[in-house]
Order: sequence, then C-alpha cells, then structure tokens
Amino acid sequence: MKKHTITFVLIVLASNISFAQWTKGKGNGYYKLAGWQLQYDEHYTDTGAKDPNRTRTLFNTSIYAEYGLSNKFDVIAYVPFFASSSQNNQISGTTGGTISQGETVNSFGDVDLGIRYGLYKKGNWAADIKLTLGLPTGDNNGGSDGSFQNGDGEFNQILSSSLGYSTSYKDKPIYLKSYLGYNNRSEGFSDEFRTGLEAGINLINNKLWLITRLNVVKSFKNGSLNATNSNGSIFANDIEYSSFGFETAYYITKKLGISLGFDSAFSGKIIAASPSFSGGIFLDIK
Repeated sequence: MKKHTITFVLIVLASNISFAQWTKGKGNGYYKLAGWQLQYDEHYTDTGAKDPNRTRTLFNTSIYAEYGLSNKFDVIAYVPFFASSSQNNQISGTTGGTISQGETVNSFGDVDLGIRYGLYKKGNWAADIKLTLGLPTGDNNGGSDGSFQNGDGEFNQILSSSLGYSTSYKDKPIYLKSYLGYNNRSEGFSDEFRTGLEAGINLINNKLWLITRLNVVKSFKNGSLNATNSNGSIFANDIEYSSFGFETAYYITKKLGISLGFDSAFSGKIIAASPSFSGGIFLDIK
C-alpha cells in the first residue's frame, strides 16, 4: 500500500520559534540555524494504542527567519535545506543475519513561508494573526517502497491567531501565550484544527530563557487518503496528537545565542511514540 505523508508540525514548532513571537518591529529580525532529529521504534496506531516498528530516523537541518517589514507586519520563512529519512537493517534474532537492508533518502524538505500581522499591542497584552503557506518542495515518494518521505507533496495554508501576555515575576521577565489555527490541506489530506499554550521565563539577566509548550492537533477526517501506515511513520493522513515540549536558550552576547529543545507526543493516533530533540544557534536583532 502506498504511504501518503504530511509534514509533521512539531518539526517547526519544536525548533524554529522565537520566544513569545510578538511582531518584531521594523528592521528587527530573528534568524536560526537548527538541527532536529527523531528516532523511533514504536508508534501510536489509529486507535491510540502503541505498536512496534523497525527503527526509523528522521533528521533535518534548517534555517528559520523572521523579519519586521514594519511595526505591524513580519515575514517568516522556514527552509529545511537538508532532510533525511532512514531505516535500520532488519536483523534476525536467531541467526544474526540481515533479513532486509536498511535505506536512507536525503533531499530538500518542504518550505514554509508566512506573514504575521500585529492586531493589538497595548500594555502587557499582544495579539496577532498569521498566514503560513506550506510549499511541496521535498521528496514525498523516496525509497524502494515510497515511504521514505522528506515532504508531503501538497500545498497547504495555515491561518492562526495568538494572544499573549508578558509581565515579570520577582524581577524576572515571563510570558504566556495561546494560539488557535486551521490548516487547509490539499491532495486528499484532511484539514486540521490546531491549538496550543506556551510559557517562558528569563532566569539570568536576559541571558537564559526556559520555555515550555503544549500543542494539540485534531484531524477533521474530511480527506480521501487512507490513514494506514504500516511503518509507523509520523507522516500520515489523519494524524492526531497532544504533545509537550521544553526549550532552553542562552544568549552568549546580546544578539547571538544557542538553544536546545525536546518535544514528545504523550498521546496520539498514527504518529511516532518517541521524543524528538533539537539544537541550534540564533541571531536576535532588536
């Protein structure tokens, strides 16, 4: 059976977001070079139970950028210029011989382009609306069986809005943020509802940020593609999940910093049941 895929939202959410995501302001920007990896040997089925699968690894290296065109408008780009999907050899537990060879497919990934508009910013509150366009620039049919994808092969549009609040606690800056979004998909994929929460605190004189986030994706199940994926890939139609994540970012200078992140789905359907890890270096120009 042919495996149909979609780009996994956690790839973007986990490793390519600047803190709080208020509009940047004219001439300001945030730029990040990041790596992301997920290795898994079990997955959530379409009933929410866990099943084992041959070990697969997904990896990408990306550039993420935000730039303030004005005090109200930002442009956003996520470019995974290297993406890799691989599977280990299957080894016999009795003879130690190789039952089937592993595979690796390397390619460009799917690009996201977006624009954000600041609806409201007064006092400690801020609200925005964002449109993201997902471009099918990655390989969606790699490997001997077509299941080694680094892209989804479809054009999608995500419309989302967020509301945030920033303040301080014992002289330490903190922020809280929530968002709602709708992902309009094509090529037979089901549309999605997305929501999430994020919170961050600065611990050491504007140098060390700790961030935690919760994300939920629900499928409207209005697509025509079969959701079955026997390889347990995180790429499938009608995926659903609830995930939590943590990120730490340290400013080496006022503009340059490094970050480390962790994200994992704690419940889901048709999605990998293992955590992902990310790391990067960023430039924050204010």
